[in-house]
Amino acid sequence: MDHTAERIAEHAAAHALPQVGVVLHGGEPLLAGPGRIRHFVRRVREAADAVATRVDVRLQTNAVRLTGAHLDLFDELGVRVGVSLDGDAEAHDRHRVDARGRGSHAAVAKGLRLLSARPALFGGLLCTVDLANDPVSTYEALLPYSPPRVDFLLPHGNWTRPPPGREAGSAATPYGDWLTAVFDRWYCAPRRETGVRLFEEIVNVLLGGVSRREDVGLGPTRYVTVDTDGAIGRSDILKSAYQGAADTGLNVGAHPFDAALPAARLLSPACRACRIVRVCGGGLHPHRYRAGEGFDNPSVYCPDLFRLISHIRCRLTADLAGLRAAP
Repeated sequence: MDHTAERIAEHAAAHALPQVGVVLHGGEPLLAGPGRIRHFVRRVREAADAVATRVDVRLQTNAVRLTGAHLDLFDELGVRVGVSLDGDAEAHDRHRVDARGRGSHAAVAKGLRLLSARPALFGGLLCTVDLANDPVSTYEALLPYSPPRVDFLLPHGNWTRPPPGREAGSAATPYGDWLTAVFDRWYCAPRRETGVRLFEEIVNVLLGGVSRREDVGLGPTRYVTVDTDGAIGRSDILKSAYQGAADTGLNVGAHPFDAALPAARLLSPACRACRIVRVCGGGLHPHRYRAGEGFDNPSVYCPDLFRLISHIRCRLTADLAGLRAAP
């Protein structure tokens, strides 16, 4: 932890960064215990303060162990909290179970009610798309907790190990259809109920902006991971491609973060020729992997991304045309 704090400050100073972001992720970061969390957050802020860099610290948890005492600690430290929730009890408990196979939704909901009562600490909800769950019902099951933002994640898969319901090479768009249904429910609501990062970033890029997400737009991955043994890794999602895909051979005890900076983002020929590549960016890098070929492919979700982005573009185009035609 101390080495990581020093490396963060070193990197911020080298690049004159006014602010950096640190996410305590997992696994389950609450298992580290309050003492270790307090030590690390204080240590990284002290190191960054010395080089005039502000540190935005967030924590992503399954909320099963989240208590009022934890929230008092996060209030003291200025840490915002994100929670993983996959919908209602039936949807969430299909995959998120304890060692005895019991669903965790009730415990998560209890923690979320505590967090919702302290909105200044609430960073948002993370929801993994499951085709077995109704898209609109899933979205609406998240709203009672008043999340400031929701993030929908596609299950990690690739051409060698396709995600559930996604047949590699098929023109079907099950995930695109699922997300399009959620987009329409979100976009057409009479008032803004919450932000949805995926949709907001697609809209942002369609309107000429620059994406802040690695799965939208053409920007590079802007983070590295540090494992509990100090190993510096590339995007941890790469681990879903094959064993060792995220490894760099670097460690915070001996190496600066600059040694792990990502290479330029390369696109397959099919992606370079696609009319929406500026928006989809070829899809998330780990989702492009195929054994024997590496990552020189479109995303395994290519048809789904095309479906979703095209739909959003059509909605925006129609609405902008309507605004221009209005008296």
